[in-house]
Amino acid sequence: MFPTEKVIQGFMNKFQNEETWLVIGTGILKILAILIIAKVLIRVGKLAIHNMVKIRTRTSLSPFVSLRISERREATLLKLIDNILSYVVYFIAFMMILSLFNINVSALLAGAGIVGLAVGFGAQSLVKDILSGFFIIFEDQFSVGDHIRVGQFEGNVEAIGLRTTKIKNWTGEVHILPNGSINQVTNFSLNNSVAVVDVGIAYEEDIEKAETVIEELLEKLPGQYEQLVKKPELLGVQNLGPSEVVLRIVAETLPMQHFYIARVLRKKVKLVLDQHGIEIPFPRLVMYSREGEQAKEPGV
Repeated sequence: MFPTEKVIQGFMNKFQNEETWLVIGTGILKILAILIIAKVLIRVGKLAIHNMVKIRTRTSLSPFVSLRISERREATLLKLIDNILSYVVYFIAFMMILSLFNINVSALLAGAGIVGLAVGFGAQSLVKDILSGFFIIFEDQFSVGDHIRVGQFEGNVEAIGLRTTKIKNWTGEVHILPNGSINQVTNFSLNNSVAVVDVGIAYEEDIEKAETVIEELLEKLPGQYEQLVKKPELLGVQNLGPSEVVLRIVAETLPMQHFYIARVLRKKVKLVLDQHGIEIPFPRLVMYSREGEQAKEPGV
């Protein structure tokens, strides 16, 4: 009998043995049990984490230190923690499955540690980006949809990852910034904005009448525009210009809505002043003519 035939015959005899099938069946059952337990642990862990976050949002450590978390930060953190939990549990399950096949897991972990150390030294910028991204998310420095300024880049946050952040400006360009390079951030979306509008009135007009007309207009605006937090305020005379008296109006708005409200105020004020015959001055040019005068020539 040829060696190949002996190998095939031995292989067939092995699979015809009941003990072989018993070992295979036991191994498959153990693998299924490990996967099922891992799935249950992930579900229970996620449920516990979500409940803990809900409890933290309703309580506080003291009257001065609040543990309340904004909805956007809560959603971002929960997604990040869920992913980390899944990776850790599945990694442990994978190691347990390898141990069932008599694979030396400790040697694999030691080798992975050495490789990870080497990669860490060679990819310090990558590690810095990931750590910075984690703290950006954890500290809620900014979130998706916020309007921020980072250095010379300004726009809305399109996406936040552990390595990069995408910022889209108003003209459509998307800037992709490594998180490790984000040193200073100005977030315009955390607090309410303020719209500032200056209105010029001609010196010949009645300033008190103009103020009364504008005040009546401002009283009606909060019910018409939900972007307004409260009634706009007429501060009074801001400046005495070359040809006009400047009145200043300020309006507190929802974050990043001050540009829109400022345009609305300018239009509304212009229309209401026109209705009451109050003139908004325009540049004037005064020409002085010397016609009729005889220029004297200097003597020789």
